[in-house]
Order: sequence, then structure tokens, then C-alpha cells
Amino acid sequence: MKTVNKAILVGTLGRDPETRHTQDGKAITKFSIATNEKWGDREKTDWHRIVAFGKLGEICSQYLSKGSQVY
Repeated sequence: MKTVNKAILVGTLGRDPETRHTQDGKAITKFSIATNEKWGDREKTDWHRIVAFGKLGEICSQYLSKGSQVY
């Protein structure tokens, strides 16, 4: 049996995305997203490392920057 894990993240980019290219020219873009959880007067921030490949990596590098809200 195969299983699939799926997460939907809504957060803020902590820094500009970093893009590299493979030898055959495909983009690999890495960035981090901060998500916040608030309860009462307390707040917790979690960081998520994201990697986007190919065309999606190119789009992320073109349109995202530090402070961007991301879904």
C-alpha cells in the first residue's frame, strides 16, 4: 500500500530564494517559510525548508522575495 502525505503552508519568506541550475539547465530553488501559531499571549514560529524544481523553481525565484506571503 502506498501513502501520500500532504501539507498546506501559509507563511512568510524569511529571506530571498536561492536558485541553482543542474548541468542540464533545470532550476532548483530553495527558500524558507515561517508559519506562526498564536494562543493567548503566546506565539510560536516554525520554519519550513522548501525546494522547488524545474519550471516551478524558476517561477518561485522570479516572483518571491524576503517578506513575501506564500501559500
